[in-house]
Amino acid sequence: MSPSNPRKLDVVVSFLEMPAPPERAPATIPPGKVAIVRAENLTLSFYRYLYDTVGEPWLWWQRRLMSDDELGPILALPETHVYVLYVAGVPAGFAELDLGDLEETGVIDLHYMGLIPDFIGKGYGKYLLNWAIDTAWGLKPRRLTVNTCTLDHPSALGAYQKAGFVVYDQRTDIVDDPRDVGLIPPIDHHVDHAGNQDGEAPDSGSATENADNANSDTLIVDFPERAR
Repeated sequence: MSPSNPRKLDVVVSFLEMPAPPERAPATIPPGKVAIVRAENLTLSFYRYLYDTVGEPWLWWQRRLMSDDELGPILALPETHVYVLYVAGVPAGFAELDLGDLEETGVIDLHYMGLIPDFIGKGYGKYLLNWAIDTAWGLKPRRLTVNTCTLDHPSALGAYQKAGFVVYDQRTDIVDDPRDVGLIPPIDHHVDHAGNQDGEAPDSGSATENADNANSDTLIVDFPERAR
């Protein structure tokens, strides 16, 4: 295929909401040197590193389409909260909360969330998701929203539902394959291997890993009450 004749991808988008805080204990901290830090004065280069590295296996393309002049003002908004997960000092993933509608409608959107591939399958995904949810509810919204699609990890929809989100709408989009239009390198990606996708299975393995944090060497920065 070529940029003038790209493959078409059928993408089913699921829209989810959470109308009340989940009834569970706060997010369980994985063992080891773990930190979550809000990225203030976020540089475009660092954000693009996070977005591109986390999203490439799942063909995230929308913000690759944006120029620096388009993306920079979005990141500079006080309503854009980007939190970076570090493991032993290394960036491991990020969560982005959009507070743009909080004052008017009481909604916070979990705009992006994911892990760098090296850290998938180690319990960090469940922790980061629950932490982002707890942080969002700490900002006193009336409702949280998120969306996922069939290009994401095959366990993503189930993970969001297990965390307390419920589907309220779906649609199917037909998009140009971002590899064919030059946005993403034309190599095999997880989404090409139906039924055999690599990546984190959020519902398996993390309970044992997170069971005992008493002796972990853990640093947590920017708890929900300090998230503003």
